[in-house]
Amino acid sequence: MSAFHDLNLSGLAGEPLPALFTNPLTLVVNVASQCGLTPQYAGLERLYQEYRERGFSVLGVPCNQFAAQEPGTDEEIRSFCSSNYGVSFPLTSKLDVNGPQRHQLYRLLAGEGADFPGDITWNFEKFLVGSDGRVLARFSPRTTPDDPVLIQAIEAALA
Repeated sequence: MSAFHDLNLSGLAGEPLPALFTNPLTLVVNVASQCGLTPQYAGLERLYQEYRERGFSVLGVPCNQFAAQEPGTDEEIRSFCSSNYGVSFPLTSKLDVNGPQRHQLYRLLAGEGADFPGDITWNFEKFLVGSDGRVLARFSPRTTPDDPVLIQAIEAALA
């Protein structure tokens, strides 16, 4: 087990998300409901539906650190994602991705000593994490879920 797989995360309803990390491949994305990039939720859901039977998952991580674009409660976030984008992939409770309160998940993904270190630049930054818990790739917030480079990385990791 890697440090990634050992993380304790809670979903929007306060439930533990241990089963999430049984998938060989996870795309971790910090998300927000009031961002110009919010429509990426639809593409993330399509990716999840297309590849989940092959061992792929998306993990949405709500974060309010970028222009306060995720101000809602966990229930408001869940309702928004479900009703507007049909999101069925797991979402954590709201976390800090940068700064002194940076959650351990983001310390592993982007902290000192990580394969792709550096602060998260905006909502919808993406990390592709393999079955061994290592980050295989990092994608900018503007990389859409249907971007050929992202799709190619997912396909290669699932091959």
